[in-house]
Amino acid sequence: QVQLAESGGGLVQPGGSLRLSCVVSRSISRNYMLGWYRQAPGKQRDMVATITSGGPTKYSDSVKGRFTISRDNAKNTVFLQMNNLKPEDTAIYFCNAVLQGVTFWGQGTQVTVSS
Repeated sequence: QVQLAESGGGLVQPGGSLRLSCVVSRSISRNYMLGWYRQAPGKQRDMVATITSGGPTKYSDSVKGRFTISRDNAKNTVFLQMNNLKPEDTAIYFCNAVLQGVTFWGQGTQVTVSS
């Protein structure tokens, strides 16, 4: 069983920044697709950003140019740097790992953007 633990959420004003971290309980040095998803109240869970084991990234149109996903294989950690945050970014953010077709999720961390 793979466990994922997110941290770094909180309350921030519009235009501010947060950095989310997700520690994976197993080595992520190969074959893991890692990602961040978010779910706002009353809405479905949507992809925010993904990063492959080789490094290529993908972003949703709503966060392009503002968010950056990265990974540190030595620390089994994936990050999401979020800049210029907007109220519509408010959601629970979930870390995701896919290995050989099996998907694992973290418990989520709340991000609230409000003045």
